[in-house]
Amino acid sequence: MYQISNITKNVSSKKILNNISMQIYPGELTVVVGENGAGKSTLLKILALLEKPSSGNVIVDEINTLKSSNKVKPHLGVLAHKSFLYENLTVYENLEFYGQLYRINNLKERIYELISDVGLELVLHEPVYILSRGMQQRLAIARALIHDPSYVLLDEPQTGLDQDAVEILYNLLGNLKEEGKGIVVVTHHFDNLIELCDKLLVLKKGQQVYYEHVSISPTKAKEIYMSLAARR
Repeated sequence: MYQISNITKNVSSKKILNNISMQIYPGELTVVVGENGAGKSTLLKILALLEKPSSGNVIVDEINTLKSSNKVKPHLGVLAHKSFLYENLTVYENLEFYGQLYRINNLKERIYELISDVGLELVLHEPVYILSRGMQQRLAIARALIHDPSYVLLDEPQTGLDQDAVEILYNLLGNLKEEGKGIVVVTHHFDNLIELCDKLLVLKKGQQVYYEHVSISPTKAKEIYMSLAARR
């Protein structure tokens, strides 16, 4: 289990996050939503161990990451705003590079598996710089998954994707859930994700204003979000 408790993040005198707590269990998908500036991306960076909180605890599988983050990072798959792709390398070479960093066994098979999962078979040997924004996003998702992480943390994974690619993404997320991955998706567009979502976390001005298991329709979930967002 991945657990954060009473997380606060300050930048200079501004409080970006205030007293955030959540749990990520294997096989569960948590959707994080909120207006621009609510603290969503900062929360994901803390979950990804890219930033440290100002206070609070971050525990992954009983390991205190504030003391031993290097033990945990190999178990995290992260998609941030930056793709971390090498534009002059091909699709295959990018995944090969990251797979070698993680010392993946049967790397060639893993690359072809992921390429199929994200639907990039036809551009496997094309350099990244000629790919569309959506194709680069799909490759970045595959890059985040190359080492078969236990926890998958995605910041706006739908960015740049057309409708067919969005369906590929949702199918992939469903498969990852079935494999027992703990998943967090930060998004502005959560309607279709509600069918996959186990928990909904709503942030407003750095505050956690809603955090519950969900078993409701997308329409009802949107009503909850709009109601919370409208509060001052």
